[in-house]
Amino acid sequence: MKDLTGKTALVTGASSGLGEHFARVLAAQGARVTVAARRVEKLEALCGEIAGAEARALDVTDPESVSALFDERSYDVVVNNAGVSIPGAAMDYSGDDWQATIDTNLTGCFRVAQAAARAAKDAGQGAAIVNIASILGLRVAGQVAAYATAKAGLVQMTKALALEWARHDIRVNALCPGYIETPLNAEFFASEPGQKLIKRIPQRRLGQMEDLDGPLLLLASDAGRYMTGATLAVDGGHLVSSL
Repeated sequence: MKDLTGKTALVTGASSGLGEHFARVLAAQGARVTVAARRVEKLEALCGEIAGAEARALDVTDPESVSALFDERSYDVVVNNAGVSIPGAAMDYSGDDWQATIDTNLTGCFRVAQAAARAAKDAGQGAAIVNIASILGLRVAGQVAAYATAKAGLVQMTKALALEWARHDIRVNALCPGYIETPLNAEFFASEPGQKLIKRIPQRRLGQMEDLDGPLLLLASDAGRYMTGATLAVDGGHLVSSL
């Protein structure tokens, strides 16, 4: 795996969970990391643990906030990770919850990718954009209609942007995690419904955040320089499980 020494990297939604983990992974490979999210105080604490990291406020639902992040700067690597999940039965789902999910997980990711591509083109450099999608963008489950719709759109958007921007040496790929254990979902997966779900995963286990390290670095580094428009699932075989 090629390292990222001398590269600049941006991770959105980096105040916790996968975003925080991705920032640490990229920094460990030599990248100069900018972490961005709405909760700046958490970002500043993270920067205290990552040498040379910079914290920036970012709300991907606000076009001005996104534009400000790319003022007079570009990034070699952009991990488009900001997202929300508001589960609920589709028949009872509120319009506000639907809009918030789409605005953050799909439209917000487009804003960041577009701004990143424009900045890279203006700087005369290439870039690697990694959109964090989900296996729920490729297959569905109950109670997540808005989330699954947004992630499916993100997968298709990834392909469309990859096609348009390849001539500018801007690669766009999607990383689709399966069920990954985090502090936020540990209680659910310890419950009876959570244990039943785990049994449906062919590897019979949850993914750990570290299981995403290799795939992330493949898409972010020159090791994946001939990959664009790809959708990379990391799910313990969940997508190929029997119906």
